[in-house]
Amino acid sequence: MTAANRLRPLRQEITDLPNIITLVRIGFIPFVLIWIDDHDPAASALACVLFGVAAASDALDGYLARRLGLVTVVGKFLDPLADKLIVLSTLVALAATGRAPAWLVIVLMARELAITGLRAIASQQGLVIAAGRGGKIKTAMQLVGIAFLLVHFRYPILLFDYVLDFHTVGTYLLYLSLVMSVTSAVDYFRFFAEAAAQQARELETQGITRAALKEQARRRRDKIRALKKQRRAAPHRRRP
Repeated sequence: MTAANRLRPLRQEITDLPNIITLVRIGFIPFVLIWIDDHDPAASALACVLFGVAAASDALDGYLARRLGLVTVVGKFLDPLADKLIVLSTLVALAATGRAPAWLVIVLMARELAITGLRAIASQQGLVIAAGRGGKIKTAMQLVGIAFLLVHFRYPILLFDYVLDFHTVGTYLLYLSLVMSVTSAVDYFRFFAEAAAQQARELETQGITRAALKEQARRRRDKIRALKKQRRAAPHRRRP
């Protein structure tokens, strides 16, 4: 990000092409949810198409942001927010219609919220936790599984004497994504612990330790108490 981009007003950043695509992706969410219909295969297929377009646009806006040099503060906030909204809202709708186990959706949502919070804490401490291979595989399985559950119905496979049950395949993919979710979550917490330990070692070499910080805080409290005591002991002076 250039200095010019950092100084741009947020109302200008929101009109950048990558951010507009992200907003459109968020706008797709209600249409995906509306077209989920247990009695209409065409509507369910349309919901799957809209979900697929929304998921694919994630790669497009990221590519354009890097290509055009438009990596902005608004984009850094909206892009992961849009990803979470499209996935979690669709999972909730699938659970509500009985297409996905409610307990499975709860676990997946809890994992996403926990990792998001962990990254926020790491960011405040200057630590960077990049998405690992397991997390990317989890996301791919999750998106494909949701797409299959949106289709839901059974369809014959062209050129093959076989009827594919999209609901069953989608459910299995979600179970596999659950395993990858738990595994990648453990990796995230391990990376965070290792990064935090490395940061502590670096600070210790600079003389910044927990004991030193406690001593500094104690001296500050003692100084404040002494100032308050001096003010209480000083005689009140009348204004001339």
